[in-house]
Amino acid sequence: MKQLFTLLMLAGVFTFSSVNAFAQDSPDVASDTIAAEADSVEAPVEEEPVAAVVEEIVEPEEEADATFHQVVKEQFIDGGPEFMGIVLLCLILGLAVAIERIIHLNLATTNVKKLLTSVESALSSGGVEAAKEVCRNTRGPVASIFVQGMMRMSEGIEMVEKSIIAYGSVEMGKLERGMVWISLFISLAPMLGFMGTVIGMIGAFDAIAEAGDVSPSLVAGGIKVALLTTVAGLIVAVILQLFYNYLVSKIDSLVNSMEDASISLVDILVKHNLSK
Repeated sequence: MKQLFTLLMLAGVFTFSSVNAFAQDSPDVASDTIAAEADSVEAPVEEEPVAAVVEEIVEPEEEADATFHQVVKEQFIDGGPEFMGIVLLCLILGLAVAIERIIHLNLATTNVKKLLTSVESALSSGGVEAAKEVCRNTRGPVASIFVQGMMRMSEGIEMVEKSIIAYGSVEMGKLERGMVWISLFISLAPMLGFMGTVIGMIGAFDAIAEAGDVSPSLVAGGIKVALLTTVAGLIVAVILQLFYNYLVSKIDSLVNSMEDASISLVDILVKHNLSK
């Protein structure tokens, strides 16, 4: 339930931020245009000094640098809100799942050396129950595996090893939870982009058929709009692929840590039994 709430919260944050980015429409531009027209009407016709002319020549360069959001918004609208919106939704949901997994995996990381030292000292001073209490107070899959292994301590070392292996598979499945959704969005975004491209090309050829003439401007405009969805899908896939590879490497690191810690725990338990 907590993971579902976290996913919904992250998706809402990304959706709200993206809507705000695309909602910055042209009222500011319109007001600037009206103000410029008013100034041009009210201003008397005089010869402008050379410095003012130079400033007017330099100002368009500043306008070109401040139009990133406007360019993204225009390309989004040109590509068609139907498919571009679905591709954007894939990005939002994929990022929400990825960030939730990153937080979960970082919280699941345990200082294995410190935990093994604490377990060994607890076994020496208070026995198995004290060691289990230390593991219960430690967060992460390694501590959970330790608890499951020590619960079988009375049945022998072989049962401890079997319990550790079985519960290790369960914990590994928990670590990999949600990865299939990121993989789905990575595959889905380019396919939706290609679908939008095909549909856009069909619309372009329909326009050519209606016009009865292959106009370069007509063909170029239709192809540009069609290809925008493909570009958007590929960008989304690249972004999510980076997060996916990071998560896979993080999971592999945790799994290796779990295996090494399990072997060390068995050695500690064997030494503890021999010292009795």
